[in-house]
Amino acid sequence: MTHTPREIVTTVALGLPAVLGAGVFAGFAPAASLAGWWVLPALAISALAALCSAFSTADQSRAYPDIGGGYGYVRAQLGVWPARMTASAHLLGRCAMAAAVALMFGAYVVPDQPMIGALALVVATALLGAAGFRFTTGVSVLVSVVVLGVLALVVAASFSIAPVPSAGEAGTVNELVGVAGLMFMAFAGFERITAPNRGEQPHSAAALKIAIPVLIGLSFAVYLAVGAGLLRQLGSARLALSPAPLRDALVAADSAALVPLVQIAAAVAGVAALHFVLASAHRTLTGLAEDGDLPTRLRPGALSLVVVVASALAVVLMPLGLALGVAACGTLFYYAFTNASARVLLQNDRTWPMRTACLGLGLSVLLAMSLPVPAMLISIAGLGVGTGLVGLTASLRGKRAASRQRTPQAR
Repeated sequence: MTHTPREIVTTVALGLPAVLGAGVFAGFAPAASLAGWWVLPALAISALAALCSAFSTADQSRAYPDIGGGYGYVRAQLGVWPARMTASAHLLGRCAMAAAVALMFGAYVVPDQPMIGALALVVATALLGAAGFRFTTGVSVLVSVVVLGVLALVVAASFSIAPVPSAGEAGTVNELVGVAGLMFMAFAGFERITAPNRGEQPHSAAALKIAIPVLIGLSFAVYLAVGAGLLRQLGSARLALSPAPLRDALVAADSAALVPLVQIAAAVAGVAALHFVLASAHRTLTGLAEDGDLPTRLRPGALSLVVVVASALAVVLMPLGLALGVAACGTLFYYAFTNASARVLLQNDRTWPMRTACLGLGLSVLLAMSLPVPAMLISIAGLGVGTGLVGLTASLRGKRAASRQRTPQAR
């Protein structure tokens, strides 16, 4: 199948708004506190893990076009219990990611009341989705232009003025792999193009073969430039303490007049990223209900409410740094399962070699287990509790169904 340059550009434009979210606006602060300047080489490891995982989900989406997302792929190829673990990891990661995006929005747009701003964004974005709003190609291009334009201004301002001498440096090279895991979530929106929702036009394998590396490569270049600018202007110790690094970098660079533009970009990026995160979680819940792991009588509106309530609870219970860590850990566990299931695809269903899925599996596990201990423990506990609850619900439904079948025979 052939492709056109326009198709590739359109595909990349659709993916960018899902990628440029909390990571570029808020991820560098907790990353700098752990690894300082080593966050920049850590980004290359994150991008490699994201590239392998994107290849895996793209191949599985082509092999199973009627199944949405990793939960369905794992269920089809590895079985019920691995799929339930996949769903639990994905939902945990999505709820934590929703909290991280919302808290980023609050820190930039409503700095005096960041919690209220974060909760308002979750509710407003959910209502926007319920009203039928979708990020079309035109809207996605507009979002990408706004965000990339503002990020370019921040980078230019950060390198245009000599920084004030830093009071010290934070972080250590020993946290290089852990920070690579933390920053992985900055690339995790690639499923917007590799595994489209039902009813959306799938992208051709030929277009994705170019669009996926371009999307990950462009995102990596953006993150590298922004991270270098922030570290130069603020220093790692000051960056580690900043709740809104891009805003503080502009102020430090004597460019405070540009702060409103950063707030606009943060608001636009927050809505776009959160829209994708909520839709992705809803898709997994829908799959669980359709397969009998959740009550089938749950309507789409009820599932959306579950996602919103869980995201709001995550906003209240987790600070931004912890939310980013849990989001990264849950998402990495999710891609460990999806890469594992991609390994068993037939050769005819592959665009990329099996080695990429093997590498993605290994990197996902390594990065997840290298994250800060609190985030890792919360993620492991959430994975266990979620899998247990889903299994218990499915078991109870099975027993009730068996009881209803026996009752008429007894009569």
